[in-house]
Amino acid sequence: MRSTARRRSTMPPACSRQMTSTRRHRATRSSPTSSGSSGLPIACSPQAERRSRTLPLVKITDVTCIPSWNGHRNDTYVFVDTDAGLTGIGEAGLSGQELAVAAYIEQNRSQIIGRDAEDIEAIWQHLYRGGFFPAAKIGAAAISAIDIALWDLKGKALGVPLYQLFGGRVRDRVVLYPHNRSSEVGGGRQQIDELVASCVETTSQGWKFVRWGLPQQGAGVLEPGPAVRACVDQVRAVRDAIGPDVEICVDVHTRLDQADAVTLLRAVEPYGPYFMEDPVRAENFAALRRVRQATAVPIAMGEHCSSKWEFCELIDEELADYIRLDVAMCGGISESRKIAGWAEVHHLKIVPHCPTGPVTLAASLHLCLAASNFGVLECPHRPGCSLTDAFPRTLTWDDGHLLPPTAPGLGIEVHREVLRQKYPYRPTNMPTLRRRDGSLTNW
Repeated sequence: MRSTARRRSTMPPACSRQMTSTRRHRATRSSPTSSGSSGLPIACSPQAERRSRTLPLVKITDVTCIPSWNGHRNDTYVFVDTDAGLTGIGEAGLSGQELAVAAYIEQNRSQIIGRDAEDIEAIWQHLYRGGFFPAAKIGAAAISAIDIALWDLKGKALGVPLYQLFGGRVRDRVVLYPHNRSSEVGGGRQQIDELVASCVETTSQGWKFVRWGLPQQGAGVLEPGPAVRACVDQVRAVRDAIGPDVEICVDVHTRLDQADAVTLLRAVEPYGPYFMEDPVRAENFAALRRVRQATAVPIAMGEHCSSKWEFCELIDEELADYIRLDVAMCGGISESRKIAGWAEVHHLKIVPHCPTGPVTLAASLHLCLAASNFGVLECPHRPGCSLTDAFPRTLTWDDGHLLPPTAPGLGIEVHREVLRQKYPYRPTNMPTLRRRDGSLTNW
């Protein structure tokens, strides 16, 4: 007991008083739970004292949603304002449902305003589980945008890039795949030649991957049999053109049934694709299980899942080799980190779905920088190619990779009034595909 007393007597009085106060008030922010290099509680270190003087108590004052036309589609951006003058930016990933997402946010904004912006997990739980019915696709997309914005706020308040809050980065750069394309009409040799030219072009620019979708037989028309045969011809031609060192990804986009999916995946096995994405529809993973048992080609799946619970069967039964979580769709950064860790337990890699805007790309980048089980990140085109007046500071592309941001938070800058005034929402119809007999098939 005397030895313990002597050790306590050497502690600086200010720290001693602080520890005593913490025992009485365990809910205070400065609760010392670990020690710094000096052996003193971190809360008593000079660095922590400076941080406590500069880090404001950030309360949410407003939440606004801006659906915005990017020239090809609508994106949905969310801004979370605070009484400290800081603003976090998020993005929802449910294309075609922008107004529904905006309505969800408007209906629930009163439950967020006035809350501490640092309580990210508590806000997530409240929004997802606060009602009798858990959030589904529209709610999950809205929650994702709010969650991303809150993480952006936290990084800005602390003055560090987001990946530093996730334990730091485990890689120096993040490899990407672009969107390669051919025309939807013409078919046959024309489609193959256009696709090969696109893949050769992006490869010459430094991209390490190529990726394209299952070919159509005309505008808005897809027949499974001809599509499978055309896709096999495309994979063969692209592999011959780009060689063995560039990875090939094909997005089937849930357009095939089991039999056609098995036929396609078996036929492309000799060409070594990195993955075949969404070979069958996502509503019934039993179909995916049978496809997986019939082929050795790696499968990527998961972009339709809007929470960790929806990933349960996919990950636990290892029905895919690559987990296609979408940061702007599955519950935000908070949920994505949990899903990535869950996949790591099963030695599965994440290949985030990211076809939307710069905010989702930035959030996905920070996740991938800190996730040890990362494969490749979707990036339709080089950042900074469009909307530069709305996004004056964006991410750095280098030889087919994105580099770690150095600015705090997400590391990008957004001018909301430019989005609102120059790129307003444009009503559009959701795309559809039909077979030649007029029946609907998955787009």
